[in-house]
Amino acid sequence: MANLKLPERFRLFAPWERTVDRVLTPLEAFIHSQTAAAMALMSMTLVALFLANFAWSGGYHHFFEQKLTLALGPWSVSMSLHHWINDGLMAFFFFLIGLEIKRELLAGELSNLRAAMLPVVAAIGGMVVPALIYVAINWDQPTINGWGIPMATDIAFAISALVLLGSRVAPGLVTFLIALAIVDDLGAVAVIALFYTDTINVGALLSAFAVWGVLWLFNLAGIYRVLPYAVGGILMWSFMLASGVHATIAGVLTALAIPARPKINPQYFDDVVHGLLEKFRKHPNQNTIFLSEDQKGVILSVEEAAVGVQPPSMRLEHSLHLPVALLVIPLFALANAGIEISARDLAEVFSHPVSLGIIVGLVVGKTIGVAGTAWLATKLGIASLPSGARPSQLIGIGLLAGIGFTMSIFIAELAWPGQTELLVQAKMGIFMASLIAGVSGYIWLRWVAR
Repeated sequence: MANLKLPERFRLFAPWERTVDRVLTPLEAFIHSQTAAAMALMSMTLVALFLANFAWSGGYHHFFEQKLTLALGPWSVSMSLHHWINDGLMAFFFFLIGLEIKRELLAGELSNLRAAMLPVVAAIGGMVVPALIYVAINWDQPTINGWGIPMATDIAFAISALVLLGSRVAPGLVTFLIALAIVDDLGAVAVIALFYTDTINVGALLSAFAVWGVLWLFNLAGIYRVLPYAVGGILMWSFMLASGVHATIAGVLTALAIPARPKINPQYFDDVVHGLLEKFRKHPNQNTIFLSEDQKGVILSVEEAAVGVQPPSMRLEHSLHLPVALLVIPLFALANAGIEISARDLAEVFSHPVSLGIIVGLVVGKTIGVAGTAWLATKLGIASLPSGARPSQLIGIGLLAGIGFTMSIFIAELAWPGQTELLVQAKMGIFMASLIAGVSGYIWLRWVAR
């Protein structure tokens, strides 16, 4: 009830509730913010680096290589904890990305063609230019397989930097960056599915798409309960895992099949709730603690109507945001960011083709790709700047888009599985590039393009 902000005369307080509210209300607001997600991710990254280099180096890597087996009759999956996190838990991250993509396509910035042109064009430029820069630096070398690493943008870190700037940036720029990052995520998913798959088991892949077809039939049949989609998503994940295509793609496909339209029309909901409230008023109850039986029935009906007017996709996106942001992503960082950094590795970070390609790709490539293509699109008249924004601010947005982190680390793990030396250089390049891009983007928007 604290979240409803009711006047105190209408609330029944527990003895300590006022005191606890003063602490929890701002804490809840912080936890639900993008800044909290970014801080949780950064904290786990620092913990992983500390464990890998100072406190528990051998034990850290040994712990995440422990096998965990799940079995159900003849069916079983056995993977290391590291792979369970990357292939299993991260499916929830990709599921959330799928829900965000679907929302943006149906009702967000990407639903209107003209409004969508600027973030779509900027995102494409922000993926192509960094990849080309990486390829140019690593041309004719075995390290060229990492070209997909600098294509990604970490939405949590990028948005957090904009939030810290407050009113110094136009709200339209925040929306533009969110839409850009979502298109970027869609591109990263496509790259993972198409280019970071070694061998394909056609039978398992066809089985996965058959399950996906069933989920779409559920959607068309008006099935709004989450359980059938959850069961289908797990089945599709297991088939994807067996097919050789990265299993997390099942998360995106499942999200796209989830119904995004409400079961109850909002206008009908308004009429129903109005009638129920009238009924609630006709059965007054003098007891301030317990409701009457009639009031209980009304409340249950209101609750059922409230669930029906919310699309399953919206309810799932809301309920999964915190677990993914504060549990899944930090666990991913803890399992993947712990690299042993030597003086030799640090000395090579600006000379090794992998780390150099990633740093130049993310910092320079993203800025040129995002800001350059967005500026060109506005000059050609195919798109317009967000309200209140100026062309110079596009450079700051391009710099912030160079914060790769989560998705970049994920692609690096797919590019060189088990190749420690290349992974160390890739992750060092990602850390360095994200730091340079984040600080530079903040400075640019704070003091240069004010």
